[in-house]
Amino acid sequence: MKATPLSNCERRFLLRAIEERKRLDGRQCYDYRNVRVSFGADYGCCIVELGKTRVLAQVSCELVPPKPNRPTEGILFFNLELSPMAAPGFEPGRQSELLVKLNRLIERCLRNSKCIDTESLCVVAGEKVWQIRLDLHLLNHDGNIIDAASIAGIVALCHFRRPDVSVQGEEVTVYTPEERDPVPLSIHHMPICVSFAFFQQGTYLLVDPSEREERVMDGLLVIAMNKHREICTIQSSGGIMLVQDQVLRCSKITAVKVAEITELIQKALENDQKVRKEGGKFGFAESIPNQKITAFKMESAAVDTNNVEEQAEEIITKADPPSEVFAKPILHTPGTAQIGEGIENSWGELEESEREEAAEEEGESEAAAFECREMETEDTSTMRETKKDEPIVLSDSEEEEVIILEPQELPKKTRTQTNSKQENTSKKAFNKRRKKKRAAR
Repeated sequence: MKATPLSNCERRFLLRAIEERKRLDGRQCYDYRNVRVSFGADYGCCIVELGKTRVLAQVSCELVPPKPNRPTEGILFFNLELSPMAAPGFEPGRQSELLVKLNRLIERCLRNSKCIDTESLCVVAGEKVWQIRLDLHLLNHDGNIIDAASIAGIVALCHFRRPDVSVQGEEVTVYTPEERDPVPLSIHHMPICVSFAFFQQGTYLLVDPSEREERVMDGLLVIAMNKHREICTIQSSGGIMLVQDQVLRCSKITAVKVAEITELIQKALENDQKVRKEGGKFGFAESIPNQKITAFKMESAAVDTNNVEEQAEEIITKADPPSEVFAKPILHTPGTAQIGEGIENSWGELEESEREEAAEEEGESEAAAFECREMETEDTSTMRETKKDEPIVLSDSEEEEVIILEPQELPKKTRTQTNSKQENTSKKAFNKRRKKKRAAR
């Protein structure tokens, strides 16, 4: 992890505050931050918050062949991931020294302490056993990762349920949760880690160090213990020399803190189990406080429905009387009717104006067609005169010959009739235009 280094001023300020027995978050030297546990919708999923440090734990299982040297024992696998989402100093896809140290410490705390009965995970000796996998994801880093990870790991393992299995001869049947209730893991005890930070070569001691306090500390002591005051593992880092009295004092503080955290975990597990049996709502969404913007929960308001009829009668009596209703419809134009007060019908006027406009357009189109026909007749007469005088020349070209057919002569009566009709329509259109121009002037 490549964190931004602290300046000399910040370092001196933190060390001076520790010498005066003061901490940035207002805690005392031996105070632990608030621990909060919230479960997911599935078994074996939980989020543990230690102050602002947040860890997500997820447990899964799978049937696999056992190890050759231990054919009757199940397999436990632990994995902790530090992503840049938790802190910008973490590099993705790289095994840093901090990550290796944390993974080893978790394995010693949970696996080497024999907190889980691995023999109960055996299905068929030498053939099939359950492999329990615990994945831990650091969501936010504010110091003391190992304590938050150990709490999240043991809570997820206690909350997890594996599918029920039956063996008949060589056939192994795995039942779904609908067919049979899942089976919890056999857990003997709950080891929990408690970290102690030392300053100025062990002169000053702090419990549950924060991220800034970890940067200026000289050494770290981690003790894993259960509620029976049995030390599961102990690790010292930083190269400091600790006296026997300091280690004994830390172990006594650890016993008190572990008892408090174990009681908190048991209450959280009991509450979750009770809610699931009653069929209530559970999961991360229900653990969000109602004061937050992201909460989709709203307090229900009580509605009094005792005097609904009396209130309705009062509203009706106090209301204004209805307006007058016209019994007979109003007839404005034939074929239309109107009830009540409204705008008069104007459909008839619109139809008359549309008819006038259509008649004008027809007159204009007929006049234009008459002019075009006159032009065509003149052109055809000129073409006839020229063709009578000119001789016909035959060509030997391969192009297609173009034959112009003479238009047939129409009877004189029809020509005179059409001409008279077109003249009448053109006169009507011309008169309407003159009337419009005079009205506009």
